Order: sequence, then C-alpha cells, then structure tokens
Amino acid sequence: MAQAERAPSAAEVITFLIVRAATYAALFIGFVLVFLPAQVLRWSGISRPAVIGIPQVCGLILGTTGAVLALWCVLALTLAGKGTPAPFDPPRHLVVGGPYRLVRNPMYLGAGLALGAAALLYQSLALLGFAALFLVVAHLFVLWYEEPTLRRLFGSAYDAYCGRTRRWWPGW
Repeated sequence: MAQAERAPSAAEVITFLIVRAATYAALFIGFVLVFLPAQVLRWSGISRPAVIGIPQVCGLILGTTGAVLALWCVLALTLAGKGTPAPFDPPRHLVVGGPYRLVRNPMYLGAGLALGAAALLYQSLALLGFAALFLVVAHLFVLWYEEPTLRRLFGSAYDAYCGRTRRWWPGW
C-alpha cells in the first residue's frame, strides 16, 4: 500500500514562497538595477566617482530608501499575497497593506528611486535617462498588463482598492 504524502507545514510553505520571491527579485535587481545601469555607465564613459561629496551621499541615502521600499514590497507580496512580484507568478491574494496602502505601484517607485539615486551618485545624465525610461516602461506595463490582469483576478476588490489608492503618488 502506498504511503500518503504529508502536506507541507506553514513554515515550509512560507520558506518556499520567500526563496521563490527572492530568486525572482534577485534576477530582476541583477538585470535591471545592476547590469543594465553598469552598461549605461560603461557606454557613457563614466566611472566611479573619485571623491565622495554631497551628490554621492544623497545618492546613497536615496538608493537605500529605494532598495528598502522595493524589499518591503517583495515581502508584502510574498507573505500577504502568497506569491511573488514576477508577472508570471503573481500573488494569489490582493495586497493592499504595507507600502501598497499608500500607492498602488511602490515597487516600481522604489526601483526608479534606486536608479535615480545611482544617476545622482555617478552624476550621470545617461543613467538619469535610463531611470526615466524605466519609469515610462513601468507605467505602460501597469496600464496595459498589470491593471487589467489584477482587475480580472480580483474584480470589485481591486476596483475598490483603485478607488482609494492612487497609482503613482500617495494621496494622503
């Protein structure tokens, strides 16, 4: 007689979710926030600043803020949403708490802030242009894919969330 499979414990499920989300987040961060900006800097001939001045300190502070915001979003989507930030493995529950309580797209804002901070740190207009391009692409992705998908998945709950939470700027 075959032995019945045991159901995974809550801790095992959460661990699996966190590892899966961390993997996808690391791939996104590695490509969009490290590899591509490094290529922009290399293409534009900009190297690491020789001195640490006010722009670099401000860039480090803003970059840290953006990174913390993005990581908070990953945790919220993983723990509350039971999914990941990846479009091909989205949360199973609508996430309206944490940073999503203030704005509907805080992860893109965190990533954009980190890219803008890198532009400030390196004093690079090319990197600032890349940050702006990232935000435009994110906006179009939100309009054409993410919002229709969330509306289809979560229906009136998502509509109510959209009614009380702005897309890009907190509405305190």
